[in-house]
Amino acid sequence: MSFAAAVRSVFSQYVGFSGRARRSEYWWFLLFAILVGIVASVLDSALGTKFDGSASSSGYIGLIVNLVFLLPSLAVSVRRLHDTDRSGWWILIGLIPFIGAIVLLVFFVLAGTPGSNRFGPDPKDHAA
Repeated sequence: MSFAAAVRSVFSQYVGFSGRARRSEYWWFLLFAILVGIVASVLDSALGTKFDGSASSSGYIGLIVNLVFLLPSLAVSVRRLHDTDRSGWWILIGLIPFIGAIVLLVFFVLAGTPGSNRFGPDPKDHAA
């Protein structure tokens, strides 16, 4: 899946928590979100719209970007967990400091289950 196709796929399923997401879809979208966040931070600095003026604070543009990306990021994360045949509720393990992030990283890096699983057909079958 290409960069543009991944971003288009995630935004077309803005709050779609069902189904499965390939690794490429998840990681390309994550890269896109990081790049947009960097641009928002630069714009906040250039326009002077940071909340308290410090270098580490967010601003109005960053807040809007974070709100726009919140639901699609959760949805693609849940679909990525579905691809590894795990319930989307596993996303809550991320609330455990440090350990949760490592566990989720491992889950997101793992290959999806080949063929259909309880969450739907293999997205690689439809990619060609």
